[in-house]
This record gives sequence, structure tokens and C-alpha cells, in this order.
Amino acid sequence: MKTKKLLLGLIGVIAGLIFLSPFYIIIVNAFKTKKELFQNTLGLPESLNFENFIEAFDRLDFFHVFLNSLMITVGSIILIVICSAMAAWMLERTKTKMSGFIFFAFIAAMLIPFQAVMLPLIRMMGKLNMLNIPGLMFTYLGFGCSLSIFLYHGFVKGIPKELDEAATIDGCNKWQTFWYIIFPILKPITITVSILNTVWIWNDFLLPSLIINKPETHTIPLRTFFFFGEYTKQWHLALAGLTLTIIPVIIFYFIAQKHIIKSVTAGSIK
Repeated sequence: MKTKKLLLGLIGVIAGLIFLSPFYIIIVNAFKTKKELFQNTLGLPESLNFENFIEAFDRLDFFHVFLNSLMITVGSIILIVICSAMAAWMLERTKTKMSGFIFFAFIAAMLIPFQAVMLPLIRMMGKLNMLNIPGLMFTYLGFGCSLSIFLYHGFVKGIPKELDEAATIDGCNKWQTFWYIIFPILKPITITVSILNTVWIWNDFLLPSLIINKPETHTIPLRTFFFFGEYTKQWHLALAGLTLTIIPVIIFYFIAQKHIIKSVTAGSIK
């Protein structure tokens, strides 16, 4: 029994080191000069060189691209959460063949790879004059709502229908029933949906590269790519830029840590 625990502990330590190794490589090499980085990639820096961060901050126009990423992520999450929650609630409460067909259509949509619809989607968005930030948010809504509706639909099953009926008897219409009665109960799964989509949208490169092609609308992942030219790759600046990119996510995690753990636990029980 003791040997089994030691073996499991050893496997856990090795898995943890493997998981943390990319972060170690990024952070350690962000402080090195270009020459030092290529001479010893895995070693510690000889001195803490903050010039990489200053240059990366300036060349990224970090505040501008950070605000773009923040606006796109927050706007997309709000759209996904509200639309998916409403759709899942109505699909679960409306027991018809059509509602069942629509729900399974959303489930089937999760199996379609983005690359299969990429070119027709961009052509259609161009014709609608939506190759801009609002168009990108609308696209994220389309790709993100399938999984979100699936998660909300499972959670809504656990909410008694008597709550809906009591709200109707008290004079609430559909919107008031959803907004004042159902939506607050969905808080645990809403936080889970928000976290899953935030990680995806904040780090996404492909979709923004196809839809927002103007420099003033670039996000952080798009602007970081400029450190990789056709003939030269400025790894020391790129890694410093990536380190700057990680900092807001870490701050968000520590601020929302209590709610994240609580929502994951509540979601698993449901």
C-alpha cells in the first residue's frame, strides 16, 4: 500500500514537471538575450534582462492590443452566456420533436471541424461586411454556443419546473421568468461556461487572423506573431511578449479562484 502511494506520488510529480516545463522555458528565456537563448535554452539566465519586456511591450503596443483582446473576449462571453442559457432553457422546457431536433443539431455541430467551414464562412462574412470586431464576436457566438447549450441543457434538467409555473402564476412573462428566476440559479454552470470560452477566445489565433485583418483591431496572439518573420525569428521578444500575455490570465485566475473552484464542484455534483 505504501509502495503504491509512493508510485502514484512519483507519477504525479513527473506529470506536474512535464506540465510546467513549457512555462519554465517561456519565462526563463524571456530574460535572456538572443545569443544567450540559442546557446543555452534550458539553463537559467546569467542576469535578469528586462530590455526584452520593454521592447516587446512597445512593439506590441500592448495596451491597445490588450484592450482589443479584452473587449472581444468579454463581449463574446456575454453573448454566448445569455443566448446559450436562454436557448437551453427553452429547448429543455419545450418537449416537441422540433426542439429535440434542434438540440441534437447543436450537438452534431460540435463534431464539425472549423477548417471544413472556414473558407465559406469568411466569404459569407465578407459579403455581409462583417470582417470586423462585431463580426468576430458573432462568429464566436456561433462556434461557442453548441457546447454551451449542451452544458446548460444538462443543468436546467435539475431545476424543478414548478419554479417556472410559480413565476407564471405571480405574473412573470417568459423573459422575467428566465432573467429573475432561472438565470441566477444557473450561476455555477455560467462560470464554468465562461471559463471554458475565455481560455479559448483569449488564446485564439486562427479566427481573428481571418476576420480582423486591420492592424488597429489586432488581438494579442495576432500581434505576437509579428516577431516571427520570413527569414528571422525574434524568440527573445516573442517569449517576453508571451509572458506579458500570460500575466492578465493569472491575475484573473487568482481573483476568480474561489468562484472557479466552487462552480466546478457544483457542476460536477449536478
